[in-house]
Amino acid sequence: MARRGRGLVAWVREILAIPLYRYLALLLTAGVVAGLYFGITALTHTDRSCAKGVVRPEGSAECVGVSATTYDFGHAQFADTIKAINRENDSLTSGSYVTVALLEPFTATDADNLADVQHELQGAYLAQYQANHASNGQNPAIRLVLANPGATGEHWQYTVDELERMTKGTDRLRAVTGVGLSTENNKKAVAELTRRGIPVIGSSITADDLANGQNGTDPFPGLARVSPTNTDEARALASFAKVTAGKALLVYDKPGDPYTRTLQKSFAKLIEGSPYEPQPFTPPADRSEEGTTANTFRQITHLVCDTSPGTDTILFAGRHTQLRQFINALGGRGCQNRAFTVLTGDEGSYLTGDKDLDRDALKHNLSVRYTALAHPDAWTTDPVGTGGSAKDAQVLDQLLASSKREPVGPLGTIGLDDGQLIIAYDAMQLAVHGIREATPDGKVVPPLADVGLQWPQVKGSLRVSGASGWICLDVHGNPYDKAVPIVELTPDGRSRFVKIAWPEGKPPGKECLPPS
Repeated sequence: MARRGRGLVAWVREILAIPLYRYLALLLTAGVVAGLYFGITALTHTDRSCAKGVVRPEGSAECVGVSATTYDFGHAQFADTIKAINRENDSLTSGSYVTVALLEPFTATDADNLADVQHELQGAYLAQYQANHASNGQNPAIRLVLANPGATGEHWQYTVDELERMTKGTDRLRAVTGVGLSTENNKKAVAELTRRGIPVIGSSITADDLANGQNGTDPFPGLARVSPTNTDEARALASFAKVTAGKALLVYDKPGDPYTRTLQKSFAKLIEGSPYEPQPFTPPADRSEEGTTANTFRQITHLVCDTSPGTDTILFAGRHTQLRQFINALGGRGCQNRAFTVLTGDEGSYLTGDKDLDRDALKHNLSVRYTALAHPDAWTTDPVGTGGSAKDAQVLDQLLASSKREPVGPLGTIGLDDGQLIIAYDAMQLAVHGIREATPDGKVVPPLADVGLQWPQVKGSLRVSGASGWICLDVHGNPYDKAVPIVELTPDGRSRFVKIAWPEGKPPGKECLPPS
């Protein structure tokens, strides 16, 4: 101890003997060393937050989670609508609202998917605004937040955990809407959300195996949907196009995903006994990528031309990127003198904005028709009397007219032809309906478990009169005999409304009560 004491005294004397400039140099050196230390520490312990509620998972550059701020996930095309949502959320009084989350791939990289997300975002917000400002003071008010599971839904587990946490705190999350594509990851997310008792309202999911009641069971308790299943879309398409087995060829995605597999099965039932073997193609696992599928389609076009002269219909069970490749290949087929019609599901709606589509292909005896989830021209003349009406669609039209400026907008570029804005608006309307029906008299917040119990009663006079048509749910939460607009892709890249078709072959009765 004595030697340590003498050493300390000697060190102090040495310091005091150092000239001022040398002392300052020592201090500067110490500062640089400290800076290097903290810099290295920052590099080795990276801050993985992107915004409040949004993080980059280890090993990923994507920002996933749940956002309640003006964060736009790196896509400026979302910014205007997100600012409008944030302004609406900020106007709500504490304790007066519950939260609904819009689950979509906000970090998608494919331009078509991004447009889809943008339009669903706009539709969900417009329904939120409508609920808060045109509902005659009904409780509760609706707060909207954005939930991102990643471009392909890979990080669904993290986002689901965050959504569950929000059901228990002051956020008072009471429903999740959106979901988007019928993919394996989204199927897992819906299964886990509903397992945890969180109601889900699917906007554009159509896969049969992402629905309840298909085998007499309900694997997703609390799931409701506003879009028909692939089977119902195929039934509606068949009733419209009069598809016959001897005149149709099936082209399908192998091994497929929930959307393409169920569409393939539905189409196969329509042409049982066909003399032609279905033709498969194998796309990349991420079906927004090009891959080498175009070469397969070039070969399939030769087989198309080899069919008998009476064959004029091609049923296509695939995603939009592969659909575009197939149409481009058909544009260069050898049998230009023969007319063909390609019939497909709602993925056809993406082609209206696809810059890589060879539009000249549609000028060579080729037409492309698909089942849309919704279309802005479907109800303009109110042609059927039941199942929907021009009056119901005009409510959304009036909101859109006022969305160019505050207090409703601005919302950026509006797109209606793909039907995504309309169907997302209706999904949020259904969410609001379930939440408010589950709210006890004199209360503001409904029990979480009671919201999903409302779906079997959404029928008859309790139906939701959506802009896409009446939403009358069966006991499994599926829409009964929902209007299916048949749309044709035009050579100028637009969607032309052709006719409303119905899974049951005719519109529902005015009571809109599903049969037993």
